Amino acid sequence: YWARLARELLSWQTPFTQTLNDSDAPVFKWFEDGKLNVSYNCLDRHLEKKGDQIALIWEGDDPEEDRIFTYRELHEQVCRFANVLKQQGIEKGDRVMIYMPMVPELAMACLACARIGAIHSVVFGGFSAEALKSRIEDCGGKMMITADAGLRGKKSVPLKANADAAMEGTSIK
Repeated sequence: YWARLARELLSWQTPFTQTLNDSDAPVFKWFEDGKLNVSYNCLDRHLEKKGDQIALIWEGDDPEEDRIFTYRELHEQVCRFANVLKQQGIEKGDRVMIYMPMVPELAMACLACARIGAIHSVVFGGFSAEALKSRIEDCGGKMMITADAGLRGKKSVPLKANADAAMEGTSIK
C-alpha cells in the first residue's frame, strides 16, 4: 500500500527498491534507498499543469492583510532564496536556523533549504535569546534566518535583537 502511494504521489530522483527496512526494530527505515527532494515535490512537479494555480495563501493577524502565491511565483522566490543561501556558503547537510514570524517567507526559507539539501530548524518566534542560543548550540547551526520583528497578538517581538544576542559567542552567521 505505502509503496504504491509513494510511487504514485511523489517524484523520486532515485526510486526506492525496499519500502520498509525493519531489520533493526524498533528502528524502522522507510524508502531507505530512495532519494527525493521535498522542494521539487512541493513546487517543480506542479509547474507544467498547475503553475498559475494558487499554491500558498497567507493571512495576517489583520483580516484585511493577505498574500497569494501561485506555484510559479512561489517556485521563483524559493529558487532565488536557495541561490542566496548558496552564495552565503550554505551547502548540503549544513544546518540553518529559521527564527521568523508566520509569514510566507518562512515557508520559502524552509523550501529553499530543502532545495539545496540544507537542514532547517524552525525555532518558535516567541523564544527568548537564551532559548534560541541553546537551540543553535544543540543543532550546530551554521546560519540563522530572521526578521526585524514579529507580532504575537498585538505585541511586537524583537526577533533580530534576540537573534543577535543569541548568536554572541557562537560561530553562526
